[in-house]
Amino acid sequence: MSLFDRTAVVAQRELLSLVRNPVVLALAAGFVAITVALGWLGNAGGGYVPLTLTLQAPLEILVPLLGFALGYRAVADERARGELSVVRTYPLDRWTYLGGVVLGRGAVVLTAVLVGTGLAGLLVPLTAGESVTVISAHATADSPTLYLRFVALSAAFALVSLAVALAVSTLVTSSRGALALGALAFLAFVIGLDLGVLAALGSGIVSEGGLALATALSPPSAYRGLVFALVVDPVAPGFGGTPSPMGNVIALSGWLVGALGVAGWRVWR
Repeated sequence: MSLFDRTAVVAQRELLSLVRNPVVLALAAGFVAITVALGWLGNAGGGYVPLTLTLQAPLEILVPLLGFALGYRAVADERARGELSVVRTYPLDRWTYLGGVVLGRGAVVLTAVLVGTGLAGLLVPLTAGESVTVISAHATADSPTLYLRFVALSAAFALVSLAVALAVSTLVTSSRGALALGALAFLAFVIGLDLGVLAALGSGIVSEGGLALATALSPPSAYRGLVFALVVDPVAPGFGGTPSPMGNVIALSGWLVGALGVAGWRVWR
């Protein structure tokens, strides 16, 4: 059996365990429903960029919530039930196993994010109306391509969230421990890092000149910065005080690689 086949077996196992779980299906459906409802009640009729501005802030919370919900117990539950010990008797190394887990669970997370944001995007031509003031002068630049960038950035943010949740799952040995550490990690991920940056700014540890770099270290802030730089700024330059996107790309990539590195290091312990 090839490396690809072994990874695919693990991925299929993870995928089937999720799609057979009614709670997981309810979470995914809830994410889609909330995203579409936000688009419907927000600025979908104003264009793709106004819709992006409507969805961006809620998705900073909803996307990590989905990623953590589907990832924080992935390894911990198998370890608690003794299934991980059985898996280790198979011809699998830790990275093959982890890759399968990421692929299987990532498929569900990405499907929910892509379907939710995709359906919300379909509301734009269906409910076309007046654009918001700051965008209206640039209406000709508003296009589905910009919204597709937002969808892609949201999908990438979801993968980072899932990777961090999987790393958390490898650090504990019980479902209760996974819940406690997962909740703390989620709060730190969503708001803790941003609050830390604000505290550092207030105490003078971080200067105003270094604020853009410091905020990029927070995944939600990095996601926000990329949305403004790649989606909003082409239509309304300077609307969000957009910094250079490169620091945000490096930060999100670092979180993804770092989280997977921690997960790979701890998964077989």
